[in-house]
Amino acid sequence: MNTRAHIALLADGRRLHLQDGPIDLVIEAFGTRSEVRAAYSAATERFTTILDELCSELPLLRQPAGPSRPHVSGVVAKRMLDAVLPYAVDNFITPMAAVAGSVAEEVLVAMTGAADLSGAYVNDGGDIALHIAPGEEFIVGMVERPDHPSLFGTARLGAADPVRGIATSGWRGRSFSLGIADAVTVLAESASAADAAATIIANAVNLPGHPAIVRVPACHLAPDSDLGSLLVTQDVGQLSHPEVEVALSNGSAVARNVLQRGLIVAAALNVRGETGVVGSIPLQPALPRSLVHA
Repeated sequence: MNTRAHIALLADGRRLHLQDGPIDLVIEAFGTRSEVRAAYSAATERFTTILDELCSELPLLRQPAGPSRPHVSGVVAKRMLDAVLPYAVDNFITPMAAVAGSVAEEVLVAMTGAADLSGAYVNDGGDIALHIAPGEEFIVGMVERPDHPSLFGTARLGAADPVRGIATSGWRGRSFSLGIADAVTVLAESASAADAAATIIANAVNLPGHPAIVRVPACHLAPDSDLGSLLVTQDVGQLSHPEVEVALSNGSAVARNVLQRGLIVAAALNVRGETGVVGSIPLQPALPRSLVHA
């Protein structure tokens, strides 16, 4: 039995907080009281098993993805691997690039399998899995910087939209990045797919060799990092407007390729207050309040 996990309703009495080691979820379900209760019970039951499952295969999950490895067996681990494989030929990427989105997706599957909900979201540090029943919608807030969240716009998503996953990556976030994006937010058909794509696109928002960018081997910051000796961004100094435009252009080219391959629905790229959008995001001016923040 998992005795580590923290399980509690937040102060608003509506949202459920689940935390176990590095996994930190905020969940909200919509429906009748009994159905929400059933959904939260299912989420809790599934959540308490996930970290141990992932840890049992962690050495494999930290290996670069490819046709010959890693061979994982867990449900979440397989979802992580499936999400990153489309990028493995041309990029260094491990299944860990999709861990947050895959965990959110798995918990949402447990909830919707146990309860009849009009809507639900599972937010794993900004990587979000969505359930939207017919006739329902979510308003998603999109931020310029995950460390100091400020909305640059909102996206209204309905049941007919193909988006069921949202993920954000960037050098200011909780994970390492090879690029200089303050935030890259991706909308995709699933949270795991969005997570993997956000990582790849954020890495591409870059100015290789620029002297104002401080980079450090990932293993110097976290000896067990799946990125090993790859240089990850730790600080970005003064950049000119043309340089910001070049970085955005580099990332946008990768985002367009990913979009054309059908791996994402849209992406918003942010560097130093400049935003580039690839694909079709129904952006609206930022509202003072929104249901979900990506």
